[in-house]
Amino acid sequence: MSVQLDVRPIRVEGRSRLAVIGITVVAALAVWAILAPVAGIDLEAMQGSRQIHVGAGSVFFASAAMAFAGWGLLAFLERRSPNARKVWTILAVSACILSLGSPLVGGVGIGAKLGLASLHLIVGATVILGLRRTALSATERC
Repeated sequence: MSVQLDVRPIRVEGRSRLAVIGITVVAALAVWAILAPVAGIDLEAMQGSRQIHVGAGSVFFASAAMAFAGWGLLAFLERRSPNARKVWTILAVSACILSLGSPLVGGVGIGAKLGLASLHLIVGATVILGLRRTALSATERC
C-alpha cells in the first residue's frame, strides 16, 4: 500500500513579496554606491528649473515606493483578472521603459544620464522578475 502525498512548497505570499521589496532597495543602493561614491559620478538631474542631487535617501525611498506600487498593482490585478501575471508584466515592462525618459532627458551630463537610467533599470528588472515570480495563477487563486 503506497500513500502519495501532495507535497508542494508552502507559498507565503506576503513574505516573498516583502523580500522582493528588500532586494530591490538593496540592489538600487548597491548600484548607487558604485556609481556615486566609488566611481565619483555626480547624479544630478533637473526637476523643473531646479537641479537636484540624487542621494542614497532618494534612491532608498524611490526604489521602495516603486516596488510597493508594483506589489499593489499585482495584488489588485490578481483580484480582478484571470490573466493577472501577464497583464501586470506588460504594464510593468511598459512603465520601466517609459521611466527611462526622465533620466535620459533630465540628467545633467552623460554620466548622470547613464547612471540614473541604470538605477531605473535595476529597480525595474528586480521588481518585474521578483514580483512576477510571486504572482498567483488563476487556478491558485480559486
